[in-house]
Amino acid sequence: MKLTVSRETFLAKLGIAVRAASTRSAIQTLAGVLLKVEDGRAQLEATDMELGVRVSVETADATPGHAVIPGRLLLDVVRSLPSDELSLEYRSAQQDVEVVSGPARFHLRTLPPEDFPKLPEAPAEGGMTVPAAAFVDTIARVARAASRDETRPHLTGVLVTASGRELRMVATDSYRLSVKETQLEAPLDGSIEANVPARTLQELGRIASGSGADSIGVAALENQVVFTVDEVLLSSRLVEGRFPNYQQLLPEAYEHELRVSREELLEVVRRVGLLAQKNAPLRLRFSEGAVDVSAQTPDVGEASESLPVPFNGEPLEIGFNPEFFRDGLESAESEELVLKLISPLRPGLIQSGDEGSDFIYLVMPIRLNV
Repeated sequence: MKLTVSRETFLAKLGIAVRAASTRSAIQTLAGVLLKVEDGRAQLEATDMELGVRVSVETADATPGHAVIPGRLLLDVVRSLPSDELSLEYRSAQQDVEVVSGPARFHLRTLPPEDFPKLPEAPAEGGMTVPAAAFVDTIARVARAASRDETRPHLTGVLVTASGRELRMVATDSYRLSVKETQLEAPLDGSIEANVPARTLQELGRIASGSGADSIGVAALENQVVFTVDEVLLSSRLVEGRFPNYQQLLPEAYEHELRVSREELLEVVRRVGLLAQKNAPLRLRFSEGAVDVSAQTPDVGEASESLPVPFNGEPLEIGFNPEFFRDGLESAESEELVLKLISPLRPGLIQSGDEGSDFIYLVMPIRLNV
């Protein structure tokens, strides 16, 4: 195997692929990137057995073959090279890949190619195309609410549902719930309902945003999903286990519905939240026409700030995890919010106040010690 390529082009494609390489697997080869040349085209592949990436690379001159090279080492080497022209050649006798750029020459030991798993292909039929901007925006609104707790794997994914003109994504870690429904300009050419790992969708969002692609191909296989963005194919295992019936988690009625400026409330929460450390709650005390946001951490300090809000009735004080509450405010991305409350021990709801925006974020309260 031998190829000549632009260093900048190769570096950009390698940077995409290497994010799927494993950093902790007992199988050494999974820390590598498979560089494969066939039919005059070069491809980079990497996988940690959960997430897989295949990306095509344009080459000026190529000889067929393949080799698995330590991914992050190769990335560091290519990033450091002095010239834009780069050549890579597999030397079978030495079991290494020679990397040459200008006066610089590296020999990198290869990893056993027989241990590298075969990545799935995008099916010729049964897939669908979704508009990239809407898909990426919907991911950004909900993905952070997915659980990072591997002992509850069914909550580490995002429930993706798409058909007709509607795209919906739902995520929850049992402490908060995020739902975003996006109305599409044109009907989709297929449908899907799948519990996709949040990490997969976040990587997809990063790739699609960087490529400037107009559309994303989506195909659900038996226990996998495959996304295509331009010349990048991203594959992932689907999350095992049943996603919870999130509709049952939403209260049917609320005592208070307050329309507030998202930016003003978010700025106050960010400032005061600096003093909510070591699991200290963010306190919101609502009284006639105002909310007092406060936080206190023993041995650290305390902070408070008032903000006018259209609150009427008996005073209400409720506590939230400061990070979770801030995430909800940031994810709403509308000028005005509707904040819905029931009582100090019932969940609060953040809803986009803009016309036609369908985003809701339910967050569980923290019991306050008076």
